[in-house]
Amino acid sequence: MTLPVRILGIDPGLRRTGWGVVTATGTKLAYVDCGVVTSDGDLPLALRLRELYEGITRIVESFRPDEVSVEETFVNKDAQATLKLGHARAMALLVPALAGTPVFEYSANLIKKTVSGSGHAEKAQIQAMVKFLLPLAQFKVADAADALAIAITHNSHRGGHALKRQHAPVAGASSLAAARIAAALARS
Repeated sequence: MTLPVRILGIDPGLRRTGWGVVTATGTKLAYVDCGVVTSDGDLPLALRLRELYEGITRIVESFRPDEVSVEETFVNKDAQATLKLGHARAMALLVPALAGTPVFEYSANLIKKTVSGSGHAEKAQIQAMVKFLLPLAQFKVADAADALAIAITHNSHRGGHALKRQHAPVAGASSLAAARIAAALARS
C-alpha cells in the first residue's frame, strides 16, 4: 500500500507568491488547498521579503508538507526584475529548508510540458489542465493555479528523484573504487 504524500507547490513572485497543496497516493492526486502570499509594493524590499517569509512559514506550518516543489527562475530581459524574483525564490526555498522539508526545483518549460504536454503552453491551457487533473481545485488567481501545476509536476517526477537517490554514489565510494582500479592496474 502506498502512503499518501503531501506536496506543496510554490510559484515565487515578489508581489504574489502562489502556493498549492495536493496529496498524492501513488499517481492519484487530491486537491487540498491553494492561495497566494502577497507583499505590499509600497514597502522597502527587506520588509516585502519578510512578508513573504512569514506568509510561506504560515503555509508550511499549517499544511506540514512532506515535500516542496518550487519553480526555477527564468531570466527576464529586465535584470532588476529577475533579481527581485530571485529574492522571492530565496524565501520559497529557505522556509521549507529551515523546516527540514525536502525541496525540489523545476523549470517553467518542464512544468508546462508535464501538465499540458507542451513546454510552451499558455497560462489558460495550464489552468484548464490543473482544473481537469484536480476537479475540486478552487483557485481565483493564476499564481495559485501555477503553484498547483508545480505540485503536479513534482508528483510526476518523484520516481525519478527516488531512482537518483537509490543509485547515487556513496560518499567516498568513488575514490575507493578508483583506488581499487589503480591497484589492479598496477598488479597487471
